[in-house]
Amino acid sequence: MTVTIRPAERRDTVAVADLIEEIERFYGSTEIQPLEERRSQVEEALFGSPPLASALLVEDEAGDLVGLAAYSFLWPAAGSSHSLFLKELYVRGTLRRQGVGARLMDELRTLAAARPGCSRVEWMTDHDNPGARAFYKSLGFAEFDGKIVYRVDTGTT
Repeated sequence: MTVTIRPAERRDTVAVADLIEEIERFYGSTEIQPLEERRSQVEEALFGSPPLASALLVEDEAGDLVGLAAYSFLWPAAGSSHSLFLKELYVRGTLRRQGVGARLMDELRTLAAARPGCSRVEWMTDHDNPGARAFYKSLGFAEFDGKIVYRVDTGTT
């Protein structure tokens, strides 16, 4: 199957909101936000002023969204440089193990390298996600265990 990888556009808002529901279900969530709420949050995150994030989308031959890489630039990284932080990488199950995830990672590395002052690409995965860990290892990426992640909920969604 041929796929296209491209930046998200405003016209993709509803399709991205649908894909986020799929991602939530993939991770085991049973409490899914209503579509309109998800749509509004996608619009604000990707197209607000200023945008909170960016996304590369994977589109199949039929024009359906079948994957995404959501990322932001963070500062500071090494010294006064910045980094591209990959928040979510997702490819629909029917396209996994066909090189789509690897293409997304290549695109992210290209984006980071083309941006002046961007010194690295960073991301996380859960310890109990052996599939993701094996995927990143297959691409030649070593696990970095120098950080501990903290998280606190704000009480809003």
